[in-house]
Amino acid sequence: MSQEIAVVGSPEFTTGFRLAGVRRFENVPDDDKSTELDDAVTNVLDDEGVGIVVMHDDDLEYLSRNVRQTVETSVEPVVVTIGSGTGGGGLRDQIKRAIGIDLMDEDEQ
Repeated sequence: MSQEIAVVGSPEFTTGFRLAGVRRFENVPDDDKSTELDDAVTNVLDDEGVGIVVMHDDDLEYLSRNVRQTVETSVEPVVVTIGSGTGGGGLRDQIKRAIGIDLMDEDEQ
């Protein structure tokens, strides 16, 4: 079964992904994140058709403790956070955790 990418965040954040062809998204305006982000994230985590969830790293602070812990430990779907605080190493570690190997490790060739 083919799984798709889901994006959760503000309309400004999700728009670029939608333009790139991502069809599954949850728009949560900045003013509503403290009340609606938990539900939006839970919806995509529970969707069996979703393999990767993309969020802005700043949005993690709006999540309740339980949902944040689920996001941080989820293997399927894998949650990838991007934004101001994510360097190349952070994304590399998230991909490695998701698939179990380091795609950027040049020593394995």
